[in-house]
Amino acid sequence: MRIAVIQMSPGADKEQNIAQARALIERALANQAVDLIVLPEMWTCLGGSRTQKFATAEALPVPGEAGDEAYEFLRLTALKHGIHVHGGSIGELAGDRIFNTSIVFGPDGKELGRYRKIHLFDISTPDGQGYRESAIFGAGQQVVTVEILGITVGLAICYDLRFPELFLELRRQGAELILLPAAFTLQTGKDHWEVLLRARAIETQCWVAAAACTGVHTSGDGEARYTYGHSLIVDPWGHVVAKASDGPGWATTTINSALTAKIRADMPVLEHRKLA
Repeated sequence: MRIAVIQMSPGADKEQNIAQARALIERALANQAVDLIVLPEMWTCLGGSRTQKFATAEALPVPGEAGDEAYEFLRLTALKHGIHVHGGSIGELAGDRIFNTSIVFGPDGKELGRYRKIHLFDISTPDGQGYRESAIFGAGQQVVTVEILGITVGLAICYDLRFPELFLELRRQGAELILLPAAFTLQTGKDHWEVLLRARAIETQCWVAAAACTGVHTSGDGEARYTYGHSLIVDPWGHVVAKASDGPGWATTTINSALTAKIRADMPVLEHRKLA
């Protein structure tokens, strides 16, 4: 399976973000045929005010029915190109709440699964900037996998990366590949992004593919916020096998299930595990 992680520099303008995503996907596919495209976290509206976040969020339809703008863009992209599309994550409107939600589509345009981010980013970075996702977003409760071309794929989002128990559960549910869209901050990303992704790959003996936001956007209070970028793909031994350059772009590789099987057979860590 050939995979491409798309690196974007989104802001709060949904229409412009969709145009940017479309252009990057078209360029990536023109460069090389792939089976699966992965977009970053909250690429439809990164930053902006609470009002903007609610305005750009979408009430997701029952699978099989038509959705709103971003949902239909993702679905029709999969259908047009005959590929699988992991929609990074978008704001899912559910009553008076928003969830940070991933949606996956097959090449026939059918929805394969959706995942709500479990761990919410309520922290202060070393430079003193505060992030309180729980002030706007609800937390998911379900661990989710989907099947893509015979491979079990685990779903996670950004801050989930710091909780290895989620990744262990994805491995226990059969995951060979874990997808992690993100908008990692510059402050945390420069020190933790790559090492955490490699650690999760080594621990689970899974491929880990992380599509990230890059560049600067503006928060609701007008403060400039910087995301780290460096979208990358890690193999089950912990090697970084593909990485995006600075700025919008993409990185691609081929997921080799034979390599996964060999690593797991040679070092059966899941069988050796003594603690839950």
